[in-house]
Amino acid sequence: MVRFLILLFTACAMTSSAASKLQVLATVSIWADMARAIGGEFIEVETIVPIGSDPHLYESTPSDLRKVNRADLILVNGLTFEGWLEKLIRSAGGQARQVLLTEGIEPISNPEFKNATDPHAWMDPNNGMVYVQHIARALVSLDPDHADHYHTRLQKYLEELRKMDAYIRSALDRIAPDQRVLITSHDAFHYYGKRYGLEVKSLLGTSTEADVPSGSFLEVARLIRQRAIPAIFIESTINPKLMQQLGAENNTRIGGKLFADSLGEEGTTASTYTGMLRSNTDVIAGALAGNGAKTRVQAEERPKTSRGLLIFAVGLVVAMMVAAIFLLAKKSNR
Repeated sequence: MVRFLILLFTACAMTSSAASKLQVLATVSIWADMARAIGGEFIEVETIVPIGSDPHLYESTPSDLRKVNRADLILVNGLTFEGWLEKLIRSAGGQARQVLLTEGIEPISNPEFKNATDPHAWMDPNNGMVYVQHIARALVSLDPDHADHYHTRLQKYLEELRKMDAYIRSALDRIAPDQRVLITSHDAFHYYGKRYGLEVKSLLGTSTEADVPSGSFLEVARLIRQRAIPAIFIESTINPKLMQQLGAENNTRIGGKLFADSLGEEGTTASTYTGMLRSNTDVIAGALAGNGAKTRVQAEERPKTSRGLLIFAVGLVVAMMVAAIFLLAKKSNR
């Protein structure tokens, strides 16, 4: 009986503790990770779109209604990224406070579609700093008793993002100027490319909902051949078949898998926001800088190899001549 009462008391205490925490709901895994980094043990975080799923094509479920209803705070990217969210919140009748994470960020316009912008602002860690500051301010507003905790963790995370920015620049600076072309499935890397000097091309636009225009496929294929692009890249949330076809038809390889709209599975390098940025950078630099470096090394070594063969051939001829003279001299002595 005593043991039962202890267990009951413990369960009630745990339930009370969980209920006392701020309930934060993130539309996707990226800002869910940001929220955990800032909030720590004082918040509970849930995500709507599962890891590995495509947010552009997501369809809400009944469990999402329950998540919205119990949330104290909903983290939203905006810029039309979560086109399904407004309907979901309206259906849930939730009263949770929403935080627009891209507020204050200058969006990149889509030149092909009037009044359309690229929503993938988080791909630049400097924009990521804006995201986490919005998250921290919202947490402090709702839970001022732990303001010092949130501020301390924010400063630590901002420093981590500054270091990541320097890491990315250093890694991508190794790519030769003529190889600085990033070809992906959809337009998720323009902020990244603008920050670090990469030309970005894709088969799809900023959303994965549309079909690939035949003109886009031909344009990218022509670019690969003209520039001798050494690698193109698939994405974790998008079917890789078209990119694999593009690579096969244009004699270029798949340089690796990139993460844009979702983090990687737990336990992988890309399972956190900073880890995702590092993973993408390592894959891109390894495929573009690595290939370019190899090509330059081979070009430098060719003259040395040809010179070595020439020296060997001359040496062989001289040795044969000496041997012939020796044999003739030996016959004369007889």
